[in-house]
Amino acid sequence: MIKVKIIGAGGYGGVGLVELLLNHPETEIVALVAQTETGRRMDELYPHLQGFCDLPILPPDDPAAAVSADVVFFATPDGVAMQQAESVLAQGAKVIDYSGDFRFQNAATYAEYARRIGKDPVHKSPDLLAQAVYGLPELYRDRLTPDTRLVGNTGCFAIGCILGLAPAAEANLVELDHLICDCKSGVSGAGKKPQPGFHYPARYEQMNAYRLQGHQHVMEVECALQQTAGTDVCLTFTPQVVPACRGILSSLYGRLRPGIDRNAVWDAYHQFHDDNYFVRIYDRSAAIGTQHVRGSNFCNLIVDVDERTRTLRVIAHIDNLVKGQAGNALQNMNLICGLPETTGLDRPGQYP
Repeated sequence: MIKVKIIGAGGYGGVGLVELLLNHPETEIVALVAQTETGRRMDELYPHLQGFCDLPILPPDDPAAAVSADVVFFATPDGVAMQQAESVLAQGAKVIDYSGDFRFQNAATYAEYARRIGKDPVHKSPDLLAQAVYGLPELYRDRLTPDTRLVGNTGCFAIGCILGLAPAAEANLVELDHLICDCKSGVSGAGKKPQPGFHYPARYEQMNAYRLQGHQHVMEVECALQQTAGTDVCLTFTPQVVPACRGILSSLYGRLRPGIDRNAVWDAYHQFHDDNYFVRIYDRSAAIGTQHVRGSNFCNLIVDVDERTRTLRVIAHIDNLVKGQAGNALQNMNLICGLPETTGLDRPGQYP
């Protein structure tokens, strides 16, 4: 059995991972660690887990929190994993981090990312960046092997954008200097900590854009697409919050290159994604939305061409808490532990 420890277990990312691990046939949760809500059992904090997980949430300085594990997940904000990962790796565990700490492979790129979002540009463990793998299996499956020790899990908005645009970037279908990502997320994407703008009276029937200059996921989308295309990529990214609990809908646009038609687009997307189990492709007639991926690790893509304006139009749907977070992290764990990547994840969503 793979022994798993979760740091930051009390948040949405932590409980989402617990839910998935409880149905994973090859794992055992050995410790839940967090800075807050310590001393409470997981099923007290989240009553739907009664009878399934009664482990206590331990403070980081509790001796029991030092129990050895094969894989340690950091379901924590930026800045936490970079300070603790080195000691965890030294103990022989693999690390999967939810934050942006290890999504970039050198200190200069990380510094640019941090400056864009107004954070300290100095990485606390720069020597670890070179060994980190960007954790998007559909693009980097060949790097996510049992030899991999450190994974920077993909950001929630970034997953839909990258999976939706990577086939176009690889096949040179569109002009890459002005892609558009228009993305809408449910309020759970803001995390568990209450914020005034996310209280029910402020959020009900309210939709708004935010972080128009400096969203944390823009740079990782550009980096991944640049690696796929082999050339520079520039995109306009507009994140929005809508009055829904979970789900991300990303409307993605690019100007088609001369000579590219709908058949070429369709062929390129199937060639890119047909071996990616968790990506499903639909045409413009599909009556689907975020509800059809809720609770699942799937990304549903509607792939279309607006012939009148010669615009590629891709609509990506994910559950931000599963494929956008805990599910993708577990998919990464499966690969770096030598398991089929669908283990514990091969299930439909919840309907309605």
